[in-house]
Amino acid sequence: MSEPFADRREAGRDLAAHLRHYAGRRDVVVLALPRGGVPVAYEVADALDAPLDLFLVRKLGTPGHSELAMGAIASGGVRVLNDDVVHWYHIPPSAIDAVAAEEERELERREQAYREGRPPAALNGRIVILVDDGLATGSTMRAAVKAIRQVAPAKVVVAVPVGAAGTCRDLTQEADEVVCPRMPRPFSAVGQWYLRFDQTTDEEVRHLLREHASRAHQ
Repeated sequence: MSEPFADRREAGRDLAAHLRHYAGRRDVVVLALPRGGVPVAYEVADALDAPLDLFLVRKLGTPGHSELAMGAIASGGVRVLNDDVVHWYHIPPSAIDAVAAEEERELERREQAYREGRPPAALNGRIVILVDDGLATGSTMRAAVKAIRQVAPAKVVVAVPVGAAGTCRDLTQEADEVVCPRMPRPFSAVGQWYLRFDQTTDEEVRHLLREHASRAHQ
């Protein structure tokens, strides 16, 4: 069994080693799924000498079981539902709409708080590498892939340090490439594969984006 990563930064460096074939290309952009994906993506973008930006996605928690994802929303008004969860818990459309409305407000808040006036990266015709700190159900990442497809990228790559084998396999049907170096069995939660898995703060997100932007302009 693989040893857990020390933290997200170490996981990012490990993941970057599996993405070396994209290093130095001018048509690559790395998109982090906030918040946990940002420290991972920072290391990937640094190693590949690629631009770093955000792609905002919010999980839709199941009413009464908020940790269980019944779906997700993403920038651009995209909504992806986990039909199995919705049917199992008999979740009515009104309850889904209520959770989605709340998460849309948080998505808009984060757009303003994190970008600090920086415009989104151009994605049309580029290789987009979507990065998160891990994949469990994959609903958040599926929403991201679906949304990114709407801007006609040349290629969509899903890249995570660790994930559930079934989820990573299923995502190969939606992304052009899935890079997931560790797929331990059994897999119960992303956090169990990190020694330190503190919640990434808004300030850490802003700091990493500023730092990468300043290094890119040196």
